[in-house]
Amino acid sequence: VQLQASGGGLVQADASLTLSCLASGRALSAYDMGWFRQVPGKERDFVAAISWSGRFKYYAGAVKGRFTISRDNAKMSLQMNSLKPEDTAVYYCVADTRPGSRWYGADGMDYWGKGTLVTVSS
Repeated sequence: VQLQASGGGLVQADASLTLSCLASGRALSAYDMGWFRQVPGKERDFVAAISWSGRFKYYAGAVKGRFTISRDNAKMSLQMNSLKPEDTAVYYCVADTRPGSRWYGADGMDYWGKGTLVTVSS
């Protein structure tokens, strides 16, 4: 499975930004997809995840109510509203056969895309 993320950029606080991730490869329906983010010097943190059907969605507490994850088969999006400076990070698209509810950390994820930088200025 290959993952290609896009959509990062520089925005001001309270602005919105949408990240996209396009997956390619076999048996994509076997994978939940989602996002992690990482600030330099810190671990990668879970942001959101979504099942293949799009029925099940999971969010980190820090983004719940502001971010919305969606998926149309192999294409996944993360709509980020009311952005805060603390949302500044490199965002990584991921895919894993485990359901998103069991993504306790970045270790062991099956596939990672290259990161896309989101910078939120105050």
